[in-house]
Amino acid sequence: MKDSLEVQRTSIGDSLQGKDVTPRPLYRPEPNASLHKQSKILSTQDFSGATGSDFLSSLSTHQTSGINASLVGPFSRTYGSSSISKSTISTTESMADEIVEPGSRRDTAISLSDVQVRRDEIREQLTKEDIDRRVDIYLTETETIWLLDMPTVMVSVESEDAEKLQERNKIYIELCKNKAGNDCFVERMMQTLNGAPKNKEMQCDKILMEDKGMMATSWDLYDSFNALETTLTSSITERSSRPTSVSSTSSSIIDLESVILARIHEEEEDHSEAILKSEKFQQDLFFMERVLMENVFQPKLAAYRQLPVLIEEEEGEEGEEEEEEEEEQKETAVSSSILLDLSEAQEEILPPSLERLWSYTCEWSDGHNVSSMAWNKLNPDLLAVGYGQFGFKEQKKGLACCWSLKNPMWPERIYQCDHGVTALDFSLANPNLLAVGMYNGTVAVYNVQTHNTTAVLDSSESFDKHIGPVWQVKWIEQDRGTTGDDKGEILISVSADGRITKWLIRKGLGCTDLMKLKRTASERKKLTGEKKSEALISRQAPGMCFDFHPRDTNIYLAGTEEGHIHKCSCSYNEQFLETYRAHKGPVYKIAWNPFSTDMFLSCSADWSIILWRQDSVRPILTFSSTTNVVHDIMWSPKSAFVFAAVNEGQVEIWDLSVSTLDPLIVTFPNPGVKFTTVLFARNTDCILIGDSNGTVSVYELRNMIASDSNKV
Repeated sequence: MKDSLEVQRTSIGDSLQGKDVTPRPLYRPEPNASLHKQSKILSTQDFSGATGSDFLSSLSTHQTSGINASLVGPFSRTYGSSSISKSTISTTESMADEIVEPGSRRDTAISLSDVQVRRDEIREQLTKEDIDRRVDIYLTETETIWLLDMPTVMVSVESEDAEKLQERNKIYIELCKNKAGNDCFVERMMQTLNGAPKNKEMQCDKILMEDKGMMATSWDLYDSFNALETTLTSSITERSSRPTSVSSTSSSIIDLESVILARIHEEEEDHSEAILKSEKFQQDLFFMERVLMENVFQPKLAAYRQLPVLIEEEEGEEGEEEEEEEEEQKETAVSSSILLDLSEAQEEILPPSLERLWSYTCEWSDGHNVSSMAWNKLNPDLLAVGYGQFGFKEQKKGLACCWSLKNPMWPERIYQCDHGVTALDFSLANPNLLAVGMYNGTVAVYNVQTHNTTAVLDSSESFDKHIGPVWQVKWIEQDRGTTGDDKGEILISVSADGRITKWLIRKGLGCTDLMKLKRTASERKKLTGEKKSEALISRQAPGMCFDFHPRDTNIYLAGTEEGHIHKCSCSYNEQFLETYRAHKGPVYKIAWNPFSTDMFLSCSADWSIILWRQDSVRPILTFSSTTNVVHDIMWSPKSAFVFAAVNEGQVEIWDLSVSTLDPLIVTFPNPGVKFTTVLFARNTDCILIGDSNGTVSVYELRNMIASDSNKV
């Protein structure tokens, strides 16, 4: 075995021209170090007399012997530039297993994995034939590596996928339209990162500017300015000149003309002031102003009254034949347009929305809070608006204005009050009487038929006047009175002093109390039997609102600051008929349903709106869509399912026949402005909204589907 290895080593040395390529060990283990694994190829008995260098040299020659492919055969494994014959290893292992016994192995055996062999690089020498030989190199494209792929969202109209994309867009638009008012879709808010702003450009027609002017000389200006004066002087000179005065000097003529001109100017000024102050001139200006306002606001007033908008058509000078042809073409165009409109209406159903028409505002109302609104019972075009602050620290002088649809730019009547106006209402029996409630507890009655700005009746000197803010006033027709004084129309007011008062205007402004609102114990105290002493001032519950039954005016509901709603009767003022407990804050408004008279709504400072039934103390539905104080609510005069609600952050239009979870329409105010009151128009599909800046905005309800039933 050793002889064969040596012969192979000498043959390799000869073939490499005497160069020694014997591998040398890179790692020399210590004699006392323990090895990880014992070699199975060679035993310790075969190499007991040999040193470590001899063993490595023999092992290297054994590895280099595998270079010859004829010796290795098909069963060989190649490691780098060397190979080891599988047959040789197997024979060696078998020999080692036969010679070496299990107990005679040592721990100092050398492992092949711990031996590293250094190899020299052998450069291949190229011949002339190899250099001249033709080499074909093929370049192939590798797979594309996508680092960023942003597909476009725009497709050309002429592309093949244009029709498919248009169909997908139509389906998506219909899906978005069906989301409004659907119970399957609920909008929720969450806090996200603000998107990066983008600048978008659009192409439009170029705006053409034209300069127009005219030439006027100084002589033209002088003549036009002094045209009237020259005519007057010529007439005066003709009257004053006589044949006998020819001999007068030029200086005397100039003095006489100056005196006459001065007198004429004084007479003209006196005459112009008389004309401006005359009643007929004022009345003519009044009518002219209304005509101009109606011309300016004609499209919006037509939309308010649900009338078609008038468009002026130019009359052309053409023959009869051409006119007949145009009429026929118009008829065909109208018929085709009607068909197109019907088809488009079937395909596209627009969602309900609010469209702003105009707003009632002037310099007097700017900066004042709109506290209440009321329509005139006889004239539906006359609106009364009260301006006053709700907070104690924000109080200032109040204002009551009467606005007309015929002049949305300026109010017809302006009544200035020393205190903030908190409530007002028009009388039904006497439509010219306007009742106004103020923050200091005063109730005043104004006559809007006259131009007198002072109150006809006033409760400021009455001994039974309110000592707290009057939050609501209303005229009520009483038919069940036992005495003559109780019959007819009476004025009802509720105040923060806990009194619901009835005012009679026949004998001055006298009053009697219908009910004194008392604090009621909560249900927990009634069940547990707790008793707590209360001060005398806390026994009265401040009243916030009331509403009489639409059919039985003897029954009414009263809301208090403690969150309770009391059902009361005008015939019995000692005890409540029923108490509804569900609100956790002051009740700001109560409204009976005009169609289903057993149902009523209430709104509170606890952010909720509750629907009640008269014969049940438990609420039917609770609406809480926002986290703001709900100031005002009102039922629609045309549907039993529609009502409007106003809170500080938005106006909501609810339709119970569509959804009881989310409002149908939501409108937000301008930044820094809060909504305060809401009022439906009586004869049209419009709604009025008052805000904290003194503006009353008129909105048109668009695409509202009227329900068939008038009962909830």
